[in-house]
Amino acid sequence: MDQVCTRDVMEELNLKLMSGEEGIGRHILTSDISRPGLEMAGYFTHYPAERIQLLGKTELSFFLMLPANERVERMLKLCAEDTPAIIISHNMDVPEELLAASAENHVPVLTTNLSTTRFSSKLTNYLESRLAPSTAVHGVLVDIYGIGVLITGNSGVGKSETALELVKKGHRLVADDCVEIYQESENTLVGSAPPLIAHLLEIRGIGIIDIMTMFGASAVRKYKRISLVIDLETWDAEKTYDRLGIETETMRILDSELTKLTIPVRPGRNLAVIIEVAAMNHRLKNLGVNSAEEFTKRLENVIQGKSQ
Repeated sequence: MDQVCTRDVMEELNLKLMSGEEGIGRHILTSDISRPGLEMAGYFTHYPAERIQLLGKTELSFFLMLPANERVERMLKLCAEDTPAIIISHNMDVPEELLAASAENHVPVLTTNLSTTRFSSKLTNYLESRLAPSTAVHGVLVDIYGIGVLITGNSGVGKSETALELVKKGHRLVADDCVEIYQESENTLVGSAPPLIAHLLEIRGIGIIDIMTMFGASAVRKYKRISLVIDLETWDAEKTYDRLGIETETMRILDSELTKLTIPVRPGRNLAVIIEVAAMNHRLKNLGVNSAEEFTKRLENVIQGKSQ
């Protein structure tokens, strides 16, 4: 999980700092946002002070109806010790009571020209992407026909060479060697490349090549949702591999289960074509077309017909 502070939000969303500059280094620990309507009415029993507080036209119009002494009291309570920031939408004027409470408790007060709803959506998306659980996996991530395929396997098994062949066939590289993965939502994992190795591919015997420079911008993409894991392993003559595709193997990454296929590697096997077909077959299964199940039904019908 990444660390986010108020300064990051201010710079990313182009906010204007009005007061409380001393507190722009405060950490934001949750992607939840609070619209303190009840707090404006004086109910602070369950005030979520650890959240960013977003004030829109509704909250401020009600606030301006309050007596002067209540305004001061409400804003002092709103600017709690662990409040990371208070943001006002529509570029509305900041109440003097809020500026005073902000200066006293060092809580940053920021403004945006966006509407409350639109800004809330942008802020939530930004915080969820930055604060999402994350990990790093050794492998290659490729976008094949719109399916994010994570190729894993021991070092030297041929992951990067296979990715290069897939790029030559028109697919897009996301990351090579190290794939940074974060959980965007339940059962949704998104992978990307660390900035240091973005667009780069390592081929033993040649070295580092820049895929974007060599094949063009259409050969790469910044991030991709991961839908399928393909594990490459050296062919083991003693091992029995699935020949029908009926059994479903999964791999757990963070809190999500991904479909996993194990493909044995030996000379003469065209891995790029096999992985292409695996991605297309995975898409067909998601659409309700399962060749293995259809074959099983046909086989059962033949057996039942002969037994009769």
